[in-house]
Amino acid sequence: MLDQPVVALAAFLASAAVIMAAGVRMSGVADRIADRTGLGEAMIGGVLLGASTSLSGTVTSVTAAWQGHADLAVSNAIGGIAAQTVFLALADLIYRRSNLEHAAASETNLIQGTLLIVLLSIPALAMVTPGFSLFAIHPVTPLLIAIYVYGLRLSHAAVEHPMWVPRRTRETRDDVPDEEDEDAASTKRLFVEFAGLLLAVGITGWVLARAGVTIAEWTGLSETLVGALLTAVTTSLPELVTTLAAVRRGALQLAVGGIIGGNTFDVLFLVFSDLAYRDGSIFHAVGERALFLLVWSILMTAILLLGLIRRERHGIAGIGFESAALLAVFAGGVAVQVALG
Repeated sequence: MLDQPVVALAAFLASAAVIMAAGVRMSGVADRIADRTGLGEAMIGGVLLGASTSLSGTVTSVTAAWQGHADLAVSNAIGGIAAQTVFLALADLIYRRSNLEHAAASETNLIQGTLLIVLLSIPALAMVTPGFSLFAIHPVTPLLIAIYVYGLRLSHAAVEHPMWVPRRTRETRDDVPDEEDEDAASTKRLFVEFAGLLLAVGITGWVLARAGVTIAEWTGLSETLVGALLTAVTTSLPELVTTLAAVRRGALQLAVGGIIGGNTFDVLFLVFSDLAYRDGSIFHAVGERALFLLVWSILMTAILLLGLIRRERHGIAGIGFESAALLAVFAGGVAVQVALG
């Protein structure tokens, strides 16, 4: 039924609504899990929340790759990173006390951001080098997994034994657990609830992939454009709602960590997509537009890192320079994609 345009569009909108509702709840549950486990908001946001809110995007990319739609699979993965990064600029607009980058600075978020740039650079290098694959898998695919795991170890070490801490100011928000009863059964229920939300988000990812292909064929738009601006933004809605909800709760490191960690996990979409794509390496099945998306995402991540290091306290009109730059770069990238068709 998803092959029919009207049904596909309706399913697309319904999936977006489910993703938004689940995302709001996931933010609160993740914040409580961070307090109960003692791992901290930045770590839980970067790993558990980041990977979980990315599940719909993972399913979308893998489904598209398995069906032979390489451009849709890759553009959905990388386009989501750009969209999610600009969400932090939107969150900065609603956080009135100071600039979000200033208040939420942490060593874990800096490590995750640097790791993201490394992970994005490797597929870009793979795309511009001669095509090579073993059993239809590019050699950089297992390399990405190894680097991601190593990055998680660095992040965990930063929580246990930090080697860098931001200078405290009146606007700095510490990751202090909320006061509540430590109940093991309640903690277990939190994980069960989170798993249920995770399942709902995963199912919507499969629906979005099927609907996205139909919409691309129906409208005549390229799979890259549909992936980068339609399915990517829609599958990124959990990151948007969880980020805004976390900021309103005062869980700033959870908000920033969820975005950066989710972006880092999104690079693994390419790993899963390369495994699912059976016509050779997916990195050589896509065109220059995919390379543009990678460079676009690297630039936006570098701007975010600059903001976390510079830590401007107060910007103009309630937004910092780096957040304004993110909005401008994102708008410019969207304009280029639309112009290319």
